[in-house]
Amino acid sequence: MAKPYPNHLLIILINFLLTPLIISYVISPNCTSKCGNVTIPYPFGIEDGCYYIDPDDPVSHPMMKITCDRTQNPPKPILKSNIQIINISVQNPQIQINNYVSYNCYNQGQSTVNHTQRVNLAGFTISSTKNTLVVIGCDSYAWFTGSRHGQSFYTGCMTKCDDLNDVVDGQCNGVGCCEASIPDGVTNMTTEVYSFSNHVKVPFNPCSVAFPVALDGFNFSKEDLSRDSGFYSGSDLRIEPVVFNWGIGRKSCKEVKELGSCLCKNNTVCSDLKPDQDGYRCDCKKGYFGNPYLPQGCKDIDECKGENECEKAEYCINTDGSYICECPKGYYGNATITEGCISRKTWLKPVIITAGIGGSIIILLVAAFLLHRKRGKRELKLLRESFFRQNGGLILHQKLSRMDDLKIFTAEDLDYATDNYNEMNIIGRGGFGVVYRGVIPNNQQVAIKRSLQVDPDQVEQFINEIIILAQINNRNVVKLLGCCLETEVPLLVYEFINNGTLYDHLQDEGLASVFTWSLRLSVASEVADVLAYLHTTISTPIIHRDMKSLNILLDESYTAKVADFGASRLVPLDQGQLATMVLGTLGYLDPEYLQTSELTDKSDVYSFGVVLVELLTREKAISSQRSEAERYLSMHFLLKMKEDRLFDIIDQNIGKTEEEKEQIKAVANLAKWCLKLNGDDRPTMKEVARELEGIKGTTNSHPWHNDGKSFDEQEDREHLLARVGERW
Repeated sequence: MAKPYPNHLLIILINFLLTPLIISYVISPNCTSKCGNVTIPYPFGIEDGCYYIDPDDPVSHPMMKITCDRTQNPPKPILKSNIQIINISVQNPQIQINNYVSYNCYNQGQSTVNHTQRVNLAGFTISSTKNTLVVIGCDSYAWFTGSRHGQSFYTGCMTKCDDLNDVVDGQCNGVGCCEASIPDGVTNMTTEVYSFSNHVKVPFNPCSVAFPVALDGFNFSKEDLSRDSGFYSGSDLRIEPVVFNWGIGRKSCKEVKELGSCLCKNNTVCSDLKPDQDGYRCDCKKGYFGNPYLPQGCKDIDECKGENECEKAEYCINTDGSYICECPKGYYGNATITEGCISRKTWLKPVIITAGIGGSIIILLVAAFLLHRKRGKRELKLLRESFFRQNGGLILHQKLSRMDDLKIFTAEDLDYATDNYNEMNIIGRGGFGVVYRGVIPNNQQVAIKRSLQVDPDQVEQFINEIIILAQINNRNVVKLLGCCLETEVPLLVYEFINNGTLYDHLQDEGLASVFTWSLRLSVASEVADVLAYLHTTISTPIIHRDMKSLNILLDESYTAKVADFGASRLVPLDQGQLATMVLGTLGYLDPEYLQTSELTDKSDVYSFGVVLVELLTREKAISSQRSEAERYLSMHFLLKMKEDRLFDIIDQNIGKTEEEKEQIKAVANLAKWCLKLNGDDRPTMKEVARELEGIKGTTNSHPWHNDGKSFDEQEDREHLLARVGERW
């Protein structure tokens, strides 16, 4: 069960103590400044005329109007019709609300109660830095959907467990509880939660639960797994705090200033919101305080009435936006230190005393600063050395003694490269880390991935994976340039690919119109070559485990580059399969792997089959716009194939000629083969790569084929084509 939001009581106390100051934050004395324990600052308001209305959209965008429900004790501020407000911040324009959870409860495999929570705050976007998506259950997965940049957005996570003893209080790590990041810019959000097997195998956990929640507002407990339907279907439904960003209107600062409608007045600064949110915000200039949205603007802070650097109160002189420390008339010296102001009447003796005292103080201060700095540097060095050992740096050094390709970067190198991990440099987020764009000293652009915490018990395996990735020599794999192990979580440095992902080129209408069939077929062939190379050619085979269009990058010449090996596993040659925790992306996950948790190279084959269908149809791997039975693209595609209606779902940008149509049919049959439910019935990636080469009509040898032979042998080709034909 969630704990009360920790800052809530503090906010109530501050509001109570500062009530005399807050009253001036409303636009008129007739406007109510509080509702219960919550302050209502302008541009929000309760009465007509007390809240801001966007002049460009007064009907559909009156989101600043608050209703104060005085039937409750204490009264509760309500946004729209039923959204309870916890807090409104003006200085950091955010609003925190209470949000109902989504749940789905079962009894002996039958759904008993369920609820899907939807929230649409027009003009407000959910904060990515303040919230996370949480899913609770031992047989559960959830989707968080919404609108972002005018397009549909999806994210989610899944969680499974067999026994309550596997679950640890406070750890939302995929066992009984999982989390997923939420990007900025999402509106009109819906949280849907489902069960894999209707909780039949986990009777101790009757309900699946999901909700976005403020980062500090939730603490997972294994007791959450035992809650039954009565807990969620009662009159007092479970709620969790969520933080939204808000701004003024839909125009930029420049536009509203030109129109003369900018709310930022005296002693304020106007700032545009992030690119993924319309509107602007106002802030007080440094040295000023108050509500920057009020017509009178911000007021000067009288620093002389509070803490300042002046030694005595009478030495402080307030100025507009700042203050100065000055000795009184007839005195001289430094007004910021003890005995700094000395009477000019006794100038000789004080000069000697001041020189001695002042010099001693300066020496002591300099010495203390140098000692503190030296100690801080030593502690930082020891901490980084600890992280270096913890993350396997010593082992890595030993194994890299004869390798020149992989570089070990220092923490300072990557701090500088990313501008201290400025959010503006984030180019991707995923279940296995955050990716930043950076520039290293030789002016080379790189992609820096901040990975998840490495398990200390698996450090050697993590190092082995780095070594193997560094040794992969394939033009269609994003090259690992180096790593940094001096931080709490390892940082991996890759080459930077500048033309976006395959997903981008398929989902963007403009990019898709020039993404020809021959380019798509070439990308498919290159990715198949990479997976075959990983499965069969290198000394220790690798299963990618998260093959999807988002992990296929394209350079300026549309050459495919396979990326993100964060979920990959090494497969010793004497093992055909591995028992693992299920990881990957819903919509691409091998159903057999999902049911058995046994990972094989055929799991990559299934995921690649979904990618082939994406290339053919431009449809998403999961879509709520399709029927429930066809929500997954693989099922949608196989049903159309069964009904002999393949070209009903083929992208209109391809299949313009008879030759293309024949190739599309062949690729569709190959995708159908890859999507067989039984892994043994699927082809190997080596067979898939050969088949794609045959469809392209080329006889070039493959980069992962090291024996010098080509795959144009007619007997092999005919054998493979026959095998494909047998399956349909």
